[in-house]
Amino acid sequence: MNWNQIEGNWEQFKGKAQQKWGKLTNDDLDVVKGNRKALAGRIQELYGKSQEEAEREVDEWASSS
Repeated sequence: MNWNQIEGNWEQFKGKAQQKWGKLTNDDLDVVKGNRKALAGRIQELYGKSQEEAEREVDEWASSS
């Protein structure tokens, strides 16, 4: 799935994102609002990952959604 579809249907994808990254709170997901870079940034902060690793995870998640 392309990121524009995820961003446009963010309310539907919030639950899937929270299942994948359990440390994300509802507030985190509300702030992200489907923004790919913002999601990767929160994952990077919460999980101590590199920017590249977090972005790769987000891209893999988006392609499997």
